Amino acid sequence: MAPPSVFTEVPQAQPVLVFKLTADFREDPDPRKVNLGVGAYRTDDSQPWVLPVVRKVEQKIATDNSLNHEYLPILGLPEFRTHASRLALGDNSPALQEKRVGGVQSLGGTGALRIGAEFLAKWYNGTNNKDTPVYVSTPTWENHNGVFSAAGFKDIRSYRYWDAAKRGLDLQGFLSDLENAPEFSIFILHACAHNPTGTDPTPEQWKQIASVMKVTACSEHLLKNHIY
Repeated sequence: MAPPSVFTEVPQAQPVLVFKLTADFREDPDPRKVNLGVGAYRTDDSQPWVLPVVRKVEQKIATDNSLNHEYLPILGLPEFRTHASRLALGDNSPALQEKRVGGVQSLGGTGALRIGAEFLAKWYNGTNNKDTPVYVSTPTWENHNGVFSAAGFKDIRSYRYWDAAKRGLDLQGFLSDLENAPEFSIFILHACAHNPTGTDPTPEQWKQIASVMKVTACSEHLLKNHIY
């Protein structure tokens, strides 16, 4: 008989609901089924659909002899970091013009959040400050709480975002939670295509949100989730 595994005590992880939903969808024989779980493009026949511009860029990359598979610099591809910063902040951003922006290439959106969470847990507002409140929206993507808990943060809270009655943004609740958050709290914001509601603040509402953050000393202490 084989000896007991050294991994015997590893508990069975709970299934990630959205991926379990996808598995259930695949196993369902009903031809009328529609998968409204994972945010991805589909054809009318429920097949994956790739944007034509993506196909075009992939073809250019495949035939570009100047590209190779050498290791990238430790912070990632410089051109990618530069253009991603310009896209996120705008070409006329004072922070960019004054060279106050740093960028790190990550593995996907969850990877970016984990890098940000680890950095904040070690260096934000001092060192090893894991008691700082971290606010995530209600609702939010399922793994956001886990990412920050795994990084060591002990105080994960929620802020109001979705108003089920009016089927839209609960702006007043959002602003109220910002105003009443402890100083130096960390807020996880969805820059666009809020996940999972798809509801985003208007440009004017973003200005209101920014104004409150400036007053409450949160303006430099947030993470924006740019997924889409």
